[in-house]
Amino acid sequence: MLPDLHVLLVEDDPAVRFAHAQTLKLAGLEVDACASAEAALEKLHPLFPGVLLVDVRLPGMDGLALLERAQRIEPTLPVIIITGHGDVAMAVQAMRAGAYDFLEKPTPAERLVDAAKSAMERRQLTFEMAELRRKLQQKDGIERILIGKSSGMAQLRRDILQLAGAGPDVLIHGETGAGKELVARCLHQASPARDKPFVAINCGAIPENMFESELFGHERGAFTGAQMQRIGKIEYASGGTLFLDEVESMPMAMQVKLLRVLQFRQIERLGSNKPVPVSIRVVAATKTDLAALSNTQQFRSDLYFRLNVVSLDIPPLRARREDIPLIFEHHVGQAALRYARETPVVGEALLRELMAYDWPGNVRELANVADRFVLGVLPARFREVSAQTRGLNELVFDFERGLIVEALRRHAGNVAAAAEALAIPKKTLYDKLKRFDLNSEDFR
Repeated sequence: MLPDLHVLLVEDDPAVRFAHAQTLKLAGLEVDACASAEAALEKLHPLFPGVLLVDVRLPGMDGLALLERAQRIEPTLPVIIITGHGDVAMAVQAMRAGAYDFLEKPTPAERLVDAAKSAMERRQLTFEMAELRRKLQQKDGIERILIGKSSGMAQLRRDILQLAGAGPDVLIHGETGAGKELVARCLHQASPARDKPFVAINCGAIPENMFESELFGHERGAFTGAQMQRIGKIEYASGGTLFLDEVESMPMAMQVKLLRVLQFRQIERLGSNKPVPVSIRVVAATKTDLAALSNTQQFRSDLYFRLNVVSLDIPPLRARREDIPLIFEHHVGQAALRYARETPVVGEALLRELMAYDWPGNVRELANVADRFVLGVLPARFREVSAQTRGLNELVFDFERGLIVEALRRHAGNVAAAAEALAIPKKTLYDKLKRFDLNSEDFR
């Protein structure tokens, strides 16, 4: 549960202290006012639920010394320094020491409130990210791999756990970068065969002349260069799971041979007439519509039906935008460990921009952006929001445009079907297409 935040105000002048406290309270902020740094120190502790607003010139310990002590107690605590007129050098020193912001006396009420609210948002985000991280660490198995609180991801996890123990062959549908191999590994890890091999094959990456040897293996002397017996991927996977990624890329000749393996659960190595029994679960994955390919004879229909005993659909990232902050935070943490960097704080403006983006590369693309964020080389689209928060109208524009693009893509540019899916009149959709500079023909 997230704590209620407040401003810890440190000001020795009673009149100024009262004025600042009243200003902040009228703006809806909780305030705890102190007359000295020593009194404030007694209130500070790790995970302090608020921000520190402190005058530099104080009796006894000054504001810069309090800043240093506060950062040792709670490194993520935002500290706003208030300096007198002409103390610019001191303000620069405070910012270099890690102050969140500085204000110059006399401080306009609007500037005081804006700085305090900005620091509070930063503090709130720190607590939210810590809470998300804590929840993620507490989750077991599949919830730590297939991250997301959306209904689509919750249903996908339930389906995987329901199927894992039964052992049917499974066909996974998902766009590029959606996490098809992660789903396959979860099926394997949740099954009784979790200690047996998980063998992944990218069907689009194997040269056609090597496909049969790669899958079925060969005997010594089976062909020129076969100097010793080789166990193929299917036989090696026996007892466990065979994952066929990009199965739509499998050559037609190999589709016939794979169909026989699925029917009889046995293989013959190249150069041998002796059948070898194999006990495997086959999980295939595709980013295309295999049913449509089989209808046009680009994929064997009998193999499609054999693979499609059960199908799992991975929702694209743009269809579960509420999962983006949690996934991004996870990958930022992973990247920080991998590159031995300090985990940066994800700003609210950046999160809003991430959620407005369409993510054609799905989770893989989001993970790449997280890596670049940790390394300090964000793409220009996201780097610009660190300096300026985008307005609500612009965010709504991007979000609405993204929903329309997704509806058109899903319905192959059919405006009537897209309008029905969006629950708006067809004429309204045509008006929006003109407004967003979209052409339905581009999606056919």
